[in-house]
Amino acid sequence: MSAMGESFHILLTATLWAAVLRIATPLIFAMLGELICERAGVVNLGIEGIMTIGALTAWYSAYVGFDLWTAWLIAALAGAVFGLFHGLFSVTMAQSQHVTGLGVTLLTTGLASFFYRSAVLGTSSPPTITAFAPLELPGLTHPLLGATAPTYLALGLVALVAYVLWRTPLGLAIRLVGEHPQGAQAQGISVAAVRFACLAVGSALMALGGAFLTTAVFNSFVIGMVQGRGWMALALVVFGAWRPGLALMGALLYAWFDAYQLRLQTLFPGIPYQVFLMAPYLLAIIAMVPMARRAIAPHALMVPFIQGQR
Repeated sequence: MSAMGESFHILLTATLWAAVLRIATPLIFAMLGELICERAGVVNLGIEGIMTIGALTAWYSAYVGFDLWTAWLIAALAGAVFGLFHGLFSVTMAQSQHVTGLGVTLLTTGLASFFYRSAVLGTSSPPTITAFAPLELPGLTHPLLGATAPTYLALGLVALVAYVLWRTPLGLAIRLVGEHPQGAQAQGISVAAVRFACLAVGSALMALGGAFLTTAVFNSFVIGMVQGRGWMALALVVFGAWRPGLALMGALLYAWFDAYQLRLQTLFPGIPYQVFLMAPYLLAIIAMVPMARRAIAPHALMVPFIQGQR
């Protein structure tokens, strides 16, 4: 079969679509976390660093003996702490959300690097853990469904977040805070409390996106392993017009581009591999531009709120 024919055959393989789910999962966690923050009016540019600290915390917790789900809980708590730290400056002090978020990213990536080097002092290779195994569901043995439990959790959370945001009083309060905080305040809703809560929950989900990398995709931590996934999750929120379902479609689309290019590299060895590495980002940008033009951001996004101010 020719290389071109083989490239089309790859599209029909179950392993490709299993890889799509695996690549999309950390993006889904991170995207949901960012979406929750932004629906409340706060852009969390600390996402890249929070994913990194989540990856390290989950790996190290499992490495010292905690079970994987406990390690995930610890990672989520670590993410929530840095989300609250973000809120201290961006909500309480009403400082620039951009500057605060970038500061959180620099702080968390630096702390992750420091603690990792301290933990593995004297070792020549990253210590490994026992990662999540594919979850076998009764009656479902197809390779496409051989995903790990966190992947199913991520997909379930998309439905849960969509339901909470659009079908519950809590979701209405979150959206009101992000659209019209003065109106929310007039209704007796604490804007600061809602934003702090969304930052904590959203950052916990971001940390789980990082935790997935070290406990399900790989079985160790490597400095720089997040590799821009946080920034991609930011773009996915815009692509999805701040709606979980559409953002999920964007995550799957990007994951498909990425999984496909990895397989094409072996079929076309004469083409520089950098071209294939660039392709998912280029195609994702092309797909996102028309969606972003139609997207309407929450009106109070990135606007500091001061109690009592009109």
